[in-house]
Amino acid sequence: MKVTVLDDYQRALAPTEAIARLKKKTDVQIFTEKFADEDALVRTLSASQAIIPIRERTKFPAALLHKLADLEFIAQTGNHAYHIDLDAATECGIVVSLAPGGNSTTELTFGLMFDVMRRISLSDRAMRHGEWPLVLGYVLKGKTIGILGLGKIGTEVAAIARAFGMKVIAWGPTLTQERAAKSDATFMPLEEVLRTADVVSVHLKLSEQSKHLLNEERLRLMKKSAYLVNTARGAIIDETALVQVLKEKTIAGAALDVFAEEPLAQNHPITQLDNVVITPHLGWPTDSGFQSFAENAVTNILDYMDGKLTRALNPEALNYRRK
Repeated sequence: MKVTVLDDYQRALAPTEAIARLKKKTDVQIFTEKFADEDALVRTLSASQAIIPIRERTKFPAALLHKLADLEFIAQTGNHAYHIDLDAATECGIVVSLAPGGNSTTELTFGLMFDVMRRISLSDRAMRHGEWPLVLGYVLKGKTIGILGLGKIGTEVAAIARAFGMKVIAWGPTLTQERAAKSDATFMPLEEVLRTADVVSVHLKLSEQSKHLLNEERLRLMKKSAYLVNTARGAIIDETALVQVLKEKTIAGAALDVFAEEPLAQNHPITQLDNVVITPHLGWPTDSGFQSFAENAVTNILDYMDGKLTRALNPEALNYRRK
């Protein structure tokens, strides 16, 4: 079997022990650059039976999958495969499995809070230009954090926020007062969370229901002294509306790791605002995250080679296997 690793831009998967273990069992090739076009990708994958894509950096629509005649198995890193046409993969006899990674979004959430509230990046830039800025920073202790989405990450954020002496309130589309209480959080309706919180931190999944959930009307419910942090998905917030309320100083600031369109356009208006901290989707690409990606992807592939399916999304694909 030949295995191809795609889009390892950070060259983080290659040196892992898991990949070394896989190389003892089969032929492995690793690509660290984006392919120029689909034809180049098809040529590269023409003799590969299994691939390990890094998150959604490469999309797999039906037209592409039908061109990969030798492909049998995709060990998709991350917790979803929205960018893969799963029906087409099944029709082509391609099994898609998930290889989840460790989550570091919780840590980044607080890093962004510190940055925007204590003006860390802003001060750094000023000092590099010979200035000594007079900054009034805002602390977490005694503040109220409003968590939108009290799942795994939201629950971790709640625990750390309490350690900083914050009061925790929360809302989620399926959250109940009883579930919130397990995290020592107070459940409130969405509008009340926005009106009450000093920091609003977004940890929702993107869906038709959550897209543009934070529209202009809801953003204007936030306190003038409040900060918005988004490490979930960019489209949950109406970016045009957010830019407007930030320009008007309707809220104190925002810290964003995710955007509706990534990479963020160089001329995007949010890059011109001084009350915003922006980062290029840093939540998931970490040392521990890539180690987990590698370990789980290699386990999935070795199990497949042994006739077992691990974390497969479409095991029925075996019934459509091309001869």
